[in-house]
Amino acid sequence: MKLDPFYPIFDSADWLERMLPLGVKLVQLRVKDRPETEVAREIARAKALCAAASCVLVVNDYWKLAIAEGCDFIHLGQEDLDDADLGAIRKAGLKLGISSHDEAELERALAAKPEYVALGPVYPTILKQMRFGPQGLERLGEWKRRIGDLPLVGIGGISLERAPGVFEAGADIVAAVTDITLNADPEGRLKAWVAATRKQATA
Repeated sequence: MKLDPFYPIFDSADWLERMLPLGVKLVQLRVKDRPETEVAREIARAKALCAAASCVLVVNDYWKLAIAEGCDFIHLGQEDLDDADLGAIRKAGLKLGISSHDEAELERALAAKPEYVALGPVYPTILKQMRFGPQGLERLGEWKRRIGDLPLVGIGGISLERAPGVFEAGADIVAAVTDITLNADPEGRLKAWVAATRKQATA
């Protein structure tokens, strides 16, 4: 499947309800530090919203809940892989995206036969404390040469202004978080992202 090049990440279904009507076709729901019952409700609501908007929903981390809710796609970090049952995930028909930060993690990700590999943080990020420093554009190019046709997601500290360079360096998909959610006009910022990445979608 061909994934949209613009990949916003939100922490609630409320964000999806606001943003999906503006042209989002690929989105990640990343809910943290909430009871699993609440996370299950968020996933179910996000799934319904995405189905109505013809948007691909990627659920971060909660693979058991994603299976239970009948979702299609999950994203796992390297720590998540430690506890994930890849056999059960594949048996349920879920597609898989995996984070990577160094050579060993890239090899581990590729061994799981994912639908995409993410590299980050490309730039310094305020979203969370990272064990790894900024990867930079050069490493994006290295990763792309390694993985070939497999989609590469650039994530971490990426603004609308930085996005063209991330695509040029080798990313097929660019993820955005705080550049949208912390903007004074999130809807306007997201519309600008959609407009700027449409030409990538048809490339």
